[in-house]
Amino acid sequence: MQFNAISSVTRGLDLQIASEIARQILSGKILPGTILPSEVDLCEQFGVSRTALREALKLLSSKGLLESRPKIGTRVRPRTFWNILDVQLLEWLSGIEATEEMYHQFLDFRRVIEPHATMLAATNATKEQRIELSKIYREMCRVAEDFEPEAWVNIDTQFHRMIFLSSGNCFYMPFGNVLTTVFKWFISYSSAAGGMCLNDHHLIYQAIMIGDAQAAYEASLGLMKSSKHRL
Repeated sequence: MQFNAISSVTRGLDLQIASEIARQILSGKILPGTILPSEVDLCEQFGVSRTALREALKLLSSKGLLESRPKIGTRVRPRTFWNILDVQLLEWLSGIEATEEMYHQFLDFRRVIEPHATMLAATNATKEQRIELSKIYREMCRVAEDFEPEAWVNIDTQFHRMIFLSSGNCFYMPFGNVLTTVFKWFISYSSAAGGMCLNDHHLIYQAIMIGDAQAAYEASLGLMKSSKHRL
C-alpha cells in the first residue's frame, strides 16, 4: 500500500494522516486484517514525524479502525469494531464511492429507526417544526419540477433531518445531525438517475402535518423499500 506525502499544513498533521488512512480503509482499498507498514515506512511516505504519525494512529484506534500489538504491528480491525456513527468517520466517508453492501446496510438501518421517528414526529412536532417542514416540502416540490441532483440531495437531506429533530425523542434527535453526511451520500446514489419518490415524501409530510402517527409510520416504511432506491 502507498500513501501520499502530506503537502498542506493548514491543519493538524495528525488529522491529515488519520484522514488519509481512514478513507483508504473505509473505501475498501485497505481491507480488515491488513497490517500497515512500519512506523518508519509510514513516516517516510507521509513525510511527517513519528510523533504526528503516532497521534494519528491513536486517533484511528480510538474509532475502532486500528489495533496495535507488540511484534505484530498495526492491523486494520474488522468492521464490527468500527465506530461508524462517529461524526469524524462520517465526514471521512464523504465523497467515497461506497459498496452496494454499504448502501443496503444503511437502508436496513433506516428501515428500523426512521419509520418510528416519523411516527413520533406526527405526534410530537411543534408548530414551528411543522412550519419548517412545510417550507422544506414546498422547496422539494420546486426542485422536483426541474430536477438538479445536488439541489435534490440537499433538500431531501433536510427533509429527513427535520423528521428526526421533530420526533421529540432525545435519542432520535441526534440522528438528524449525525446522519446528515450519510443521508447526502445515500441520497446522492439513490437519486442519481432522477428517482425522487416525491409521492412517498408527500404521504410522509401529509401524515405528519395532520398528526396521523400510524399513517406516518406506514408512509415512511413504504419509502424504505429497496426497489425505490436504485438498489
